[in-house]
Amino acid sequence: MKPLMYTLVDVFTDQPFSGNQLAVFQDDTDLTTEMMQKIARELNLSETVFVQSPSNPANDKKLRIFTPDVELPMAGHPTLGAGYVMAHKGLLEASEGKNEWIFEEGAGDIPVTVYMENGRVLNVEMNQPMPLFGEYFEDRALAAKLLSLSPEDVTGELPIRTVSTAVPFLFIPVRSLDAMKRISFRTDIWEKYFSQNPSTKHIFAFTAETEMKDSTVHSRMFAPAMGIPEDPATGAASGPLGAYIVEHTNIAQNQQGVYRIRSEQGFEMGRPSIIDITVRKEKEYEEVKIGGCSVIMGSGELLTSQK
Repeated sequence: MKPLMYTLVDVFTDQPFSGNQLAVFQDDTDLTTEMMQKIARELNLSETVFVQSPSNPANDKKLRIFTPDVELPMAGHPTLGAGYVMAHKGLLEASEGKNEWIFEEGAGDIPVTVYMENGRVLNVEMNQPMPLFGEYFEDRALAAKLLSLSPEDVTGELPIRTVSTAVPFLFIPVRSLDAMKRISFRTDIWEKYFSQNPSTKHIFAFTAETEMKDSTVHSRMFAPAMGIPEDPATGAASGPLGAYIVEHTNIAQNQQGVYRIRSEQGFEMGRPSIIDITVRKEKEYEEVKIGGCSVIMGSGELLTSQK
């Protein structure tokens, strides 16, 4: 039986028992894809990340990211959480101030920035690929039905549209915070009308009404195709959310082509999460970044036998 060491971390929060849970396996073991998927299913967190040596020695680490059901080409909270653990445990050298690393992921090389202050990890950011704007979803009544809302709860002033920075999400603009709290995701509707189209598999609802005064939007994400009924914080969706907001609304602050957005998520699940998004766009999109805090909750070992 071979023990595999992991760290349990809450990401997109500075408070324990909040944010999105993550298991970080940092031993650089030579596990098969099948075994990594089995481990992710065993832990049953929204995502589990395995830190490995990079294929390109110029990079810092390679990340393999799994939900309970699938491997992902890129994801936000595993990237940030892995960066936090690497810096906190000294597994990658991090000096005071700004540290820039490159993590290899399925979507390509991902720049990660770790900020240290007084010997502790202050914040971690990641760059995401440039946004790709996909198809519009015209059936507003069906989108409302998917969320157990009335058509009037889904605002008609903004489009329902797919946006991706490696993983596509269908963004549904909701009129009020009250309506967001009333959402009950209809898996039967999703299976019949949404599940077979890669552009509509993963559902992200948001509203400009927020719980916290410093937030820009209040968000919820549903991804049964990933084995995630609802996610308390979704980094891979937050970059596309920022691009959607810049493209279709005027609610983000613009400072010389730089838009700063704060998404609150997970409140309905009892795991409040705060995700900071930065989008830089003048004529074209030039940068999409997300960032946040993390809290280490514990560590453990998993016993496996692999022949």
